This record gives sequence, C-alpha cells and structure tokens, in this order.
Amino acid sequence: MRIASLLPAATEWVVAFGGTDALVGRSHECDYPPEVQSLPVLTAATYPQEDDARAIHNAVQERVQAGLSLYDVNLERLATLEPDLVLTQAQCEVCAVSLSEIESDLRQHVPDVELFSMQPATLKDVLDTALRLGRTLSRAEAAMQYIAEHEQGLRTLHEAIGVERRTEPETLPSVVCIEWTDPLMVAGHWTPDVVRHGGGHALLTEPGAPSRRIAWDELAAADPDVLFVMPCGFTLVDTARNWEALTSHPAWPTLRAVQADRVFVFDGNAYFNRPGPRLYRAIELVAQALYPDAEAGPDAALWERQQGRPVSASAHADVEPPGSMAN
Repeated sequence: MRIASLLPAATEWVVAFGGTDALVGRSHECDYPPEVQSLPVLTAATYPQEDDARAIHNAVQERVQAGLSLYDVNLERLATLEPDLVLTQAQCEVCAVSLSEIESDLRQHVPDVELFSMQPATLKDVLDTALRLGRTLSRAEAAMQYIAEHEQGLRTLHEAIGVERRTEPETLPSVVCIEWTDPLMVAGHWTPDVVRHGGGHALLTEPGAPSRRIAWDELAAADPDVLFVMPCGFTLVDTARNWEALTSHPAWPTLRAVQADRVFVFDGNAYFNRPGPRLYRAIELVAQALYPDAEAGPDAALWERQQGRPVSASAHADVEPPGSMAN
C-alpha cells in the first residue's frame, strides 16, 4: 500500500502501527516523528503562520469569509506518487486540508484512490477512528495492541494519582484550557477527556463540543484552580512570543490560578491539538501538572511543558521539540 497523508495525526497513527514504509507523501504540517520529514511535501498554507496570534486569526477569518482555501494541495505531485490511500480530515477547515476541499479534484487526478477521513469529537472517537484506520491499513492487530498497551498505562496512571472512573468531576482540580490567546478561545473536542483522564475537571466546555471563543468575563467568572495554555499549532516558543497579549489583560492578575502560580504552558501543536497517539502523553503531562508528587510517566521536558511564563528560544536552547522543522 502507498499512503499520502495530509493530516499530521493520521501520519502519527500510521507510524505508531508500523506503517512508516508505506508513506509516500505528507502535508507541510506532518513533522512527527522526525523520520517522516524526508517525505515529499504535498501542501502549503495560504496564510501567514509566523505572525502573532491576532494577525493569524485575522488572516484566517479574511480568507474564510472570502470563500478562499487556507491550504494549497499540489495535486500533480500527489498523482505522481501514485497513492492507493489518501488520509485527510473533515473536522476543521483551519487545522488541515479538509476532505470537502479536495475530494472532487483528487479523484480527477487519482481516479481509483481510496480516501480515509478523520472526524473525531471525543477521545473515544479518536481511538475508534484509529482502530478503523488500522483495519484500513491491514494493521488491525498492531493497532489493537498499541492502544491496549497504552490503555493499560492509563490505568496505572489513574492509580498513581488516585482518580477512578466513578470519581466525581467536581472533586477534581478545576481547569480552563486556553486554545488561542488573542482572541481568547477554550479547547473543546477531546481536550476535556484528556484533562479528565489526567485528574482534572475542564470548565467552560464539554467533551465533544467544538472549541469556542469566550469573553474574559467568562474566564474570570469561572476562576479555575489551574490554567492550561495550549494554543493550536503553537510550540512553547510560539506561545512565549504571544505571552504579553494574554497576560496584559486587566483580568489576568486577578485569576486565582495566576495568583497561586498554577499556570502551565504546553506544546499544543505536539500534544493537544492533534487527535493522534501523543494524546496519551498529553494525559501524562496533565497529571504531572496537577499531581506533581505522583509517578505519572517520564518527567516533562522543557519544550513539552513549563510553569508560569514560558521561556523563549533565545533564553534557552531546549524549548524546541527534538527533530522539529523549526530547528
């Protein structure tokens, strides 16, 4: 089988299930694991991705309102790779190339290609979709084994932090997960499930609900025990560059989490925004932040999670993911 993946999460699942050799092309955002970076790149963003959060938001909104695509797909190059299977998504027009954008054109260039589209809402949906992908790849046994092993790891983590399935959410530390800093947005979809498995209770959202824009008054009223900052598509270096836009708001210093130094910044791009296998690591990172004395997996690296104000690349050499294309 020859696979072209236009979705980073799908690429990661293929590799996790032992299908690396079947990959023949990738999107420009498929940056993990490092060995996939040598594959031909088939997509490019049509909006600036190096600007600050507000500028990126405005650029995206302008293109969406004008009915323009956020991504270009090199269909001619894709056709020369002769894929049997193309992996994409039908969930978010902003995050990656969507099925609706390319389906008709793709079939004109590669008439007999099979399409696999991901559209999970909850963490259970993510795992169900991964198993379906494993079957499509004829790697069902590898997929089931991978997920079974990591589910056992979750059970061990739950024991370590003292959280059970029947634990009442309201008894857990309350958390607000900030998915975009300007304008302010909270993370939805599978993120509340990730927080719950890590021993927290996500406020201002529900499992499976879309991420949404909130007012600062809503955040202040929720006043969570803990704040998680995990901007979509951002490393910690990106978040550090946008930190002042978040923390300069008058409500910021009044928040209980800020006053208690319980603000944690994560690599959202690697661990929270993608419905891929690294969500298991995201759960460990959440648990470590909420229960620092528990044994909850390998300690967080500086590029994975920081507490308080994130340091920039110029301030520390270890804040970029190893093997990242930014290095």
